[in-house]
This record gives sequence, structure tokens and C-alpha cells, in this order.
Amino acid sequence: MHLTFWGVRGSLPTPGPATLRYGGNTLCVQLRCGPHLLVLDAGSGARALGAALTAPVDADILLSHTHFDHICGLPFFRPLYDKQARLRIWGGHIAPPGGIHSALLRGWEAPLMPDIHQAFRAALSFHDFTPGQTLPLHPGLDVATILLAHPGGAIGYRITWGGRSVCYITDTEQSAPGVDPDLMRFVSGTDVLIFDSTYTEDEYKIRVGWGHSTPAAAVALADAAQVGRLVLFHHEPGHDDATMDTILRAAAARRPGTIAAMEGMTLIVPAR
Repeated sequence: MHLTFWGVRGSLPTPGPATLRYGGNTLCVQLRCGPHLLVLDAGSGARALGAALTAPVDADILLSHTHFDHICGLPFFRPLYDKQARLRIWGGHIAPPGGIHSALLRGWEAPLMPDIHQAFRAALSFHDFTPGQTLPLHPGLDVATILLAHPGGAIGYRITWGGRSVCYITDTEQSAPGVDPDLMRFVSGTDVLIFDSTYTEDEYKIRVGWGHSTPAAAVALADAAQVGRLVLFHHEPGHDDATMDTILRAAAARRPGTIAAMEGMTLIVPAR
């Protein structure tokens, strides 16, 4: 399993000299499981990912939800315009009769976009699922799902391949020292936990109910669930590189080995 981070920022892109090291693009993570390509969210980082992929592209795009920071890069994902590409988009946070296709289409049509979807040439399909369902992507590649605590709902994923697993848990509200027992069971023993760590403890006090967590909550969950590597993710737009350094030092002091996601960072999880 090869993880590459193309966007690590939450809420909105923050380009500029103050965010060069950690990055300013919003959420997008590439995960290769042997021959299979998964894309976790499609924020503004998806544009650079699409430009870097070699055609033809065959991928599953797993969306946590459809808040703008998680989907704004999708219309600029180059494989969408390649007739040789095969793309499957998955979403599970929208209750019937809605669905992931209709939700995305609203942002691709006038007046929000110039009917940009009419230019797509890829073999494109849309798949809705119920939280808690295991997704049938490929033989030997298991993708479990869970509903997260976020306004409007969001989905967490646990991807298992070759005896290893990665959990992608962004946009969820957890407060330390308490740990959600369902979420703890879901991520238990995972090799890599990518977790929403948007706010400092002081920031969280005035943002209760906004659907995001803190590094302290991430550490508490990682310890309780006995996970391998904890990766802080969904960085607050106002946190520049110096602030992120301070946040990371504090989290790593509580849980050695903790890292903060940076654009361009790659993690390799070897098969057992």
C-alpha cells in the first residue's frame, strides 16, 4: 500500500509562502493497493494528482462527503476528460432519494459551473452505499465504511489489502479524553490512521458542533485503538507552517511517531 498526499488542508485552499512546507491544497490522498488505484476525496489537490497520473487511469474515488473542500478539484481532475479512463465515484452520506451523482451534478451545472460535465469523456459511474456497508471494489481489497459525526454526515473508510490496513477518518468531531467506542472498534489495530486534527484545544472550545477534532482527540483515539502510525490531517486554514510545527511537536510528545500530513509526502505500508 502506497499513500501519497496531494492535499491536506481543510475548509478552503491556502496558497502562499506561509504554507509552503505543509501545503495549501484541500483534501486528496492517493492510495495504491497493488495494481488498484484509490483516490480519497477530491479537493483542490486532485488537480495535481490528475496531471501526474499516467493514462489510462482506472480508479475508485471514495468521497467522505460533498462539502466543497472535498470535491472542488474533481472537475479539474484530468482523467475525467480522457475517453480511455475508467472512474467509479462512491458516496454514502446522502440518504435516499438523493445520491452522489445528483449532489455532484449541482456543482457542475450552471450557474455554478458552465455545464462542465458535458465535456467529461471517461467511462464514469456513480455508486451510493449505506454507512456500515463493505464496498465491493476488487477481490482481496476490502473497504469498510462508517458514518462520522459531522454536519450533514461524512464517511470514514478502512481499506485492507495484503494483510495491512489504512483508515481515512476526516471530518469527524471527537473531543479528548473521550473516545467514541464505535469509531475505536472501526480503526482498532490499523497500520495507518489518517485523522481529522483541525483545531487546537482552545479553538475547539468556540467551535463545538462544527464537526472537527483536535490533535489531542486524535492521540486519544490512536492510543485507545492501538493503531500503528497516526497522521494528523485536515489542517485548519489559519495554521501556517510554524503553527503546524508547534502542533506536531505537542502531538508527537504525547504519542511518539505521530506525523502531520504534508503535500507530496508518501508513506509505504508493506504487505505482511
